[in-house]
Amino acid sequence: MSGEPDGSDLTPKRIVEALDRHIVGQEEAKRAVAIAIRNRWRRLRLPPEVRKEITPKNILMMGPTGVGKTEIARRLADLVKAPFLKVEASRYTEVGYHGRDVESMIRDLVEISVEKVRAEQMRAFEDVAKARVEDALVELLVPSPRRLPGDPEPHGAPLTGARRKVREQLRSGAIETQEVEVTTDEKSVPMIEVISNQGIEQMGVDFQNFMERMVPSKTVSRRVPVSEARRILEQKEMESKIDRAKVVEEAVRRAEESGIVFIDEIDKVAGPGSSHGPDVSRQGVQRDLLPIIEGTTVLTRYGMVKTDYILFIAAGAFHMTKPSDLIPELQGRFPIRVELKNLSRDDFVRILREPEASITRQYQMLLSAEGVRLAFEDSAIDAMADIAFQVNSRTLNIGARRLHTVLERVLEEVSFEAPDRAGQEFRIDAKYVKEKLKPILKDEDLSKFVL
Repeated sequence: MSGEPDGSDLTPKRIVEALDRHIVGQEEAKRAVAIAIRNRWRRLRLPPEVRKEITPKNILMMGPTGVGKTEIARRLADLVKAPFLKVEASRYTEVGYHGRDVESMIRDLVEISVEKVRAEQMRAFEDVAKARVEDALVELLVPSPRRLPGDPEPHGAPLTGARRKVREQLRSGAIETQEVEVTTDEKSVPMIEVISNQGIEQMGVDFQNFMERMVPSKTVSRRVPVSEARRILEQKEMESKIDRAKVVEEAVRRAEESGIVFIDEIDKVAGPGSSHGPDVSRQGVQRDLLPIIEGTTVLTRYGMVKTDYILFIAAGAFHMTKPSDLIPELQGRFPIRVELKNLSRDDFVRILREPEASITRQYQMLLSAEGVRLAFEDSAIDAMADIAFQVNSRTLNIGARRLHTVLERVLEEVSFEAPDRAGQEFRIDAKYVKEKLKPILKDEDLSKFVL
């Protein structure tokens, strides 16, 4: 039932090439994650008795904000179709303090994996569901004559003139706003709504499963437009085809064998130890993380999940601390360490020009929805890169995120006027950029420009 790609074509070189299409620079980090992913592919082709001895080499990324740490991990997970979860270490506190239990990250990863596999399976039945839903909508709009026992069901039944016309209208989209009555199964969950997610988590997975089994479902009829009815019926039809037990089995397997957990802000729980104050909680988080990363078994609503082969990528700026401030046991679980560099002015130019989903292209696509053509001259790209680099140098360095602020300020007027300028072209040059950013080019005005 696995919908995962074989992965044999994902060599380290190809992984780096794929990451290069979205992320500028940071070659060392790209190579490290590419090798880690290829080692997973290699491990799965070994005999079982050897495979179980080989665990992932977790990665620690060090570097300032906005240089690509999260983006590398996220793009990597998309590339290999792996269940991926990003969490902030600062969200967790030692058990007994206010905060989330660190094991919840594994439960969240499994939930993501279940949804991923479920969506894949639903897509597999999409064409069949569309055909059956079309029949169901025809029946709702023009009910067939009352049938006697043994008569054929509406699906595949001969079409009368009226039913044939309705089918044609459904296919052409001519009656999307016409209302029909559909029935759905809904659950009334007053108790679960009162209890927060954290409360349910603290009460335990068994309680959550018990409540879901005990809450009764009820059939509700309502009138909705054909467009909405189609979506509801297709969802219902596809879900009816799914083997939920197999979905869960496959999802747990993927989470265990190919899951990736990205722990951001790991530096926020680092620091020299003390016997009191916040350091107690920070070191407590590290000690709670340790068994998860070393390899343990976590109870989830889908059963027990092993963390031995999940790849953990931790990241932090380490401005006020350093990796050696982590407890020694945790340091040892991140044998691969890469340092991401500050972005240069030339990096900013490349970020604006090269990635497939660069922010300049994003703005061009957004304004094209209004019928407006947006063009950036080379001089504009250079000017925006210069200004972003200067502001980062003089104030808080937030990396490539500064470019979003620059673009938003430069294009504020264009975006506002776009609905009234359909069919027109806006050409952005250096003169226009400097005119729009003139108020923040002076040192005394930079404070207004800091995110």
